[in-house]
Amino acid sequence: MTTTVELVRRFRQLRALVIGDAMLDSYLEGTATRLCSEGPVPIVRKTAERRVAGGAANTAANLRALGADVVFLGIAGRDIAGTLLRAILREQGINDDWLVEDALATTQHKLRILANGQYVVRFDEGTQHYTPETRQQLLAHLEAEFPRCDVVVVSDYCYGVASTEVIERLQALQAAHPRVLLVDSKGLHHFRNVGATVVTPNHLEARLLVEYSQPAGTGGSENGQSLAEVEQIGRQLLTMIATQHAAITMAENGVLLLDRQSQARHLPAHPVAKANDVGAGDSFASAMGLALAAGASIEEAAQVGIDAASIAVTKRWTAIVQHQELLQRVSLREHIAQSAAGAAPHALTRLATQLNAERLAGKKIVFTNGVFDILHAGHVQFLRQARALGDVLVVGINSDRGARLLKGRNRPINSEQDRMALVAALDPVDYVTLFDEDIPATLIRTLRPHIHVKGGDYVDEALPEARAVEEVGGHVVILPLANNLSTSSVIDRIIATAFDHEIGVEG
Repeated sequence: MTTTVELVRRFRQLRALVIGDAMLDSYLEGTATRLCSEGPVPIVRKTAERRVAGGAANTAANLRALGADVVFLGIAGRDIAGTLLRAILREQGINDDWLVEDALATTQHKLRILANGQYVVRFDEGTQHYTPETRQQLLAHLEAEFPRCDVVVVSDYCYGVASTEVIERLQALQAAHPRVLLVDSKGLHHFRNVGATVVTPNHLEARLLVEYSQPAGTGGSENGQSLAEVEQIGRQLLTMIATQHAAITMAENGVLLLDRQSQARHLPAHPVAKANDVGAGDSFASAMGLALAAGASIEEAAQVGIDAASIAVTKRWTAIVQHQELLQRVSLREHIAQSAAGAAPHALTRLATQLNAERLAGKKIVFTNGVFDILHAGHVQFLRQARALGDVLVVGINSDRGARLLKGRNRPINSEQDRMALVAALDPVDYVTLFDEDIPATLIRTLRPHIHVKGGDYVDEALPEARAVEEVGGHVVILPLANNLSTSSVIDRIIATAFDHEIGVEG
């Protein structure tokens, strides 16, 4: 059986074709300390300037960074933005010979101005209509390169490259030389007959497409994003688009996969505290397309896409994910899955699925862990306080082996099954699960809580699982222990009482 790591390693053997809207993304950053006397706007003193590939060019850059050989078909003007974009592509190992120059066009350019890390304004420029000669040259490139590639990615921002002629040629080429064809388009209905392997609209794009095709007043809710609603939208979308699969992206809520066999599968994302989503969709599409071309199943490919997007959202500016970064992420995920499967795969998978549903319903998930041997008032108060921090409380219980390592060979007093049953019976607790690690890092990465709660005796020491909490976008809350109660002190009192009683009897 091929592992996901092996699939990602195969990316370096693949040739990818990208067709879509080439853009230059520029960022001007600075600090703002006062308003302009000429008008109610901030004065921004520039501190940094950065120019990167954007739009379909960012998809091409991601594919190249992930190891593939890339052919990028697009259009650029004979202007400064076009010159800069070509230089950026060459620096990243992408041949700009297939980027057709239109002497009458202006290159797509998005200029973002930020002050103190906040967007002030974005300026857009660029032509959306091109000469017949330019279009014919683009079609000739497409005709020549399509059969030579393993995967084709359409990155369409509706700025004019994906014309009717291009789409019709794509359809004919896909029929004659079937390839993995991923379509990421803001005008997905234009590609309804192209014969895609998978389309990757976000939730809003899918909903608007479905509602546009329905009579007035029959669409869904404006902001609803429950799994049931997204699944309904996806099934309607599959009746409108000739594609084998639909992967509807839902930002921090993950991806919903649907196919023509009426199967729907939800794959959760990796939420982060401060996400930057510029270019994350390009990273998702690039990694998913390459994974499919490498032989992955649709579910494996979507998961690899999520892994790439989870890296992208942690980066500033328009994001590019490197092959080594993705390999590390995938390797970590496989290690977590194997570690989790070693103890109770079905129970943990079931719990993770239940928590995904809670998360999609808008509930805040709180996690804590401990031995919980001989319950006392301190435990109950601690769990009540933890539950008050969110909507769902999950408690991880140390296995008997783990408890012995932490507390000594005479612990625990109660077995792991008894301790789980007692904690589960407490009103503040919604879910209980067992774990066998020294620290609950794997459990945290699998369950992805919003808040991880620890008792007050951790205030002055580094929390070993803090990194895992940060990776899943959560944060740590330290709660004070009630009256310094602990199981160890309770056991000490029991032993002392028994000893005193024994002396009294013998005396």
